[in-house]
Amino acid sequence: MFFFPYKAHLQTPSAYALPYENIELVAEDGTKLHAWFLPTGEKPRGSVLYLHGNAENISSHIYNIRWLPKAGYQVLLLDYRGFGHSEGVPKLPDVFQDIDAAVAWMSSSEQINAQPFFILGQSIGASLMLHDAVKHAGNPQLCGLVSDAAFTRYRDIASHVTRQSWVTWPFHFPVFWNSYDQYDPIDGLTKLSETPILFFHSEDDRVIPYANLDLLIDKHAGYHWRVVTKGRHTATFMDAANRQKLLAFFRGQDCTSTPL
Repeated sequence: MFFFPYKAHLQTPSAYALPYENIELVAEDGTKLHAWFLPTGEKPRGSVLYLHGNAENISSHIYNIRWLPKAGYQVLLLDYRGFGHSEGVPKLPDVFQDIDAAVAWMSSSEQINAQPFFILGQSIGASLMLHDAVKHAGNPQLCGLVSDAAFTRYRDIASHVTRQSWVTWPFHFPVFWNSYDQYDPIDGLTKLSETPILFFHSEDDRVIPYANLDLLIDKHAGYHWRVVTKGRHTATFMDAANRQKLLAFFRGQDCTSTPL
């Protein structure tokens, strides 16, 4: 009930004059997943695993990160199971296997060449990331996380959304969502104190309330950067100033690496 996938691709990276490779990943349960790899046209400054928000697929969410290759960062865009050209049905906890497969690719592919990388998640992608990253916190290549508009708990965001319509009102009671408690993003943060995190959230966000930002940050004992933005949900990188803050965060992490 949390996922709203769309199968058809609306465009390819070519629409933005971006070269790309189709990447096939396989989750632990055998589900075949589709991703795009966007190389840079120069010596890479770094690499990013992008976990998109809910609804549609990477063909529409690419707009949010289309600028990164030109800034020197190669990007892997993953479609979760059931989204785009990926097989399967999106549900918890199965979708975490998809992120694990993408992290494994980032850690072993020739394109990344054993270099450090970042994970950038937006909305549900950020929320999934904050839970799943606990398993990868010991990965020496994982250099930092970027969370844009994550929520704290599944029961809270479900209650917020279902209260907005009389049709979904009966589902706002916590009893419907108790089985998801073990995957709550906010609990993952307590185990990520060694991982630098950049937090974005818009104070105008009507999809995931801005109040989630401070609740999440309060649980992260390590280095973090809090950036309050304006505008609609996940429109963060439409603003050039926010793009520069993201790049500054990337540059500011002292990640052990060898030259590409």
